[in-house]
Amino acid sequence: MAHHILIMLAAGIGIPVLAALNAALGRHLTSPAVAAASLFAVAFVVATVVAIFTNPTAISKLASAPKYLFLGGLLIAFYLLSITWIAPIMGVGNAVFLVLLGQLASAAIIDHFGLFGALQAQVTPTRAAGIALMATGVFLTQKA
Repeated sequence: MAHHILIMLAAGIGIPVLAALNAALGRHLTSPAVAAASLFAVAFVVATVVAIFTNPTAISKLASAPKYLFLGGLLIAFYLLSITWIAPIMGVGNAVFLVLLGQLASAAIIDHFGLFGALQAQVTPTRAAGIALMATGVFLTQKA
């Protein structure tokens, strides 16, 4: 379990780094879309190599997967395009702050209803207070 925590902390660290790097690439190229597309190309190659080495037979199941599950690709494209475009305008911290607020809200809803096969975890008053406290903390870090 500890390694899962470390992996997710590293992923969290990577989100603002990704935003800053891709925003800078978008400015350099004068195109957030080209910057995002190049990032997707790198990500595609890396994910494909990892897939080949970890579970190459899973690729054969792609055609049978429910089509709505691929909407995640649209969401990651929206995230990457929006953060690449908006971060240079409002700053990486402010952009990631808003992303975090959206993540807190949507994660609570997904967990509460067990959407998409997620483990169900009801939003109790205590959990809602914790989410509000986290949101307040994120907000305060941007006001300092």
